[in-house]
Amino acid sequence: MGASAMAVASVSSPSDIDISTFSTYDIRLEVAGSSCDKYPAKQHARRVAAQLGVSHGLIYLVGQPTVYLDDSDQTRPFRQRRYFYYLSGVDEADCYLTYDIGSDLLTLYVPDFDLHRAIWMGPTITVKQAQERYDVDRARYYACLKGDIDRWAAANNQNYPIYILHDSQAPTDNPPTLWLDTTQLMPAMNTCRGVKDKHEIELIRRANEISGLAHKDVLQGIHKMVNETEIEATFLDTCVSHDAKNQAYEIIAASGANAATLHYSKNNEPLKGRQLVCLDAGAEWNCYASDVTRTFPLQGRWPSAEARNTYRIVEKMQEECIRRIKKGVRYLDLHVLAHVIAIEGLLELGILKGGSVEEIRQSGASRVFFPHGLGHHVGLEVHDVSGESLMAIADDEQAKYSSVLVPTTSRSPCTLSAPTLEEGMVVTVEPGLYFSRLALDNARQQPLAKYINFEEAEKYIPVGGVRIEDDILVTADGYENLTTAPKGEEMLEIIRKGEMVVGVEM
Repeated sequence: MGASAMAVASVSSPSDIDISTFSTYDIRLEVAGSSCDKYPAKQHARRVAAQLGVSHGLIYLVGQPTVYLDDSDQTRPFRQRRYFYYLSGVDEADCYLTYDIGSDLLTLYVPDFDLHRAIWMGPTITVKQAQERYDVDRARYYACLKGDIDRWAAANNQNYPIYILHDSQAPTDNPPTLWLDTTQLMPAMNTCRGVKDKHEIELIRRANEISGLAHKDVLQGIHKMVNETEIEATFLDTCVSHDAKNQAYEIIAASGANAATLHYSKNNEPLKGRQLVCLDAGAEWNCYASDVTRTFPLQGRWPSAEARNTYRIVEKMQEECIRRIKKGVRYLDLHVLAHVIAIEGLLELGILKGGSVEEIRQSGASRVFFPHGLGHHVGLEVHDVSGESLMAIADDEQAKYSSVLVPTTSRSPCTLSAPTLEEGMVVTVEPGLYFSRLALDNARQQPLAKYINFEEAEKYIPVGGVRIEDDILVTADGYENLTTAPKGEEMLEIIRKGEMVVGVEM
């Protein structure tokens, strides 16, 4: 990939910049009272309150409880609720949180001490430890929670609500007459989560660094692997060895025709005779996700013209879209651009035919080969939330865009978020081309079939599919690519070097 597409947009030399009186100042609001090495929970709580637009009320959040498997004494793997983590930074089970907006008081409630549990599993976090570890105003034991809420409600609830995410997460053992607001908190938190602060960006960056190391280890050893399971195992081994024990999502290690299945996850088939591997895998770091996809051959060269040509089209789709990322850009327009580039490339290969680029785009034929969205937000979820959809369109735009939009019933590799890009957003750019026999058979029955050369498309079924995905930070003056996993020629060179090492050893 060209260096210009990977680099952060830069400013010209100082002598070229005309500095006015006003541009010499960079005024920023820093929140006092937060330790720089702690997750900025208090800052997030204030942001959410500001987004709610209220000066009083109580935010009440329930953390993930300990959950046992059905008919078993074994617990499910713990995964903290993401909204709870956003306002607490706490990755511990059975915790609760309140934020008194009027008094600006953030309180964390930790489990009461349980001697039996402590003997078997180790003690839960203490109030003192919680106070030192997390960016909260005070920490208390769970036994205090009911009384604290009763006292707040008696003094305030007649005039101000308790904000909760869901009816099922209302305070328990408290008066049934509590005034609860279940509609405003989630939209406010979604909007806040859409734009990341510096601390969050560093967590996503670290997740990407570990993912990059794991992808590189797979490339170095792919020549000696014989099954998809070894790809998954190698990736996991590298992540765990770097203290990233959780994956942001289920690993996709799809070889050959399996790569045409967008969310393939069996990862158990032999590699022999397969042309390419699509590895969609990203580590998680302190509850923050990375989302990285690379498609590569089993040797350090393209196994066929079909594989090479498909990769080059997808590579161009990604490079051209990344190059245009900046504040104010409408992400939907990048999605359309990716389709246009795909159509141009498929026309050159003879897979599409019989019409102009615009005619084919309007027909929806390109969606047979590129059936998902260009990307999504990344953060506390791999498909993170935000206030609005990246693919949001007005009613009068339906005719213009509907042919390349993902149907509402399809969530693809994509949960979509915000009409224009803002500084601090982290979005993926993940174009792909897929040759699915099921999709082609279905396309034969549709009017768009006249634009597809099915005989030529059939030749690409052994390729399966190609997807390339990076995590892109929108900066003040352009973008920064947070993904460090090798791709393009660098990727092929790593595979070749791995083969050479084996040759020397022999």
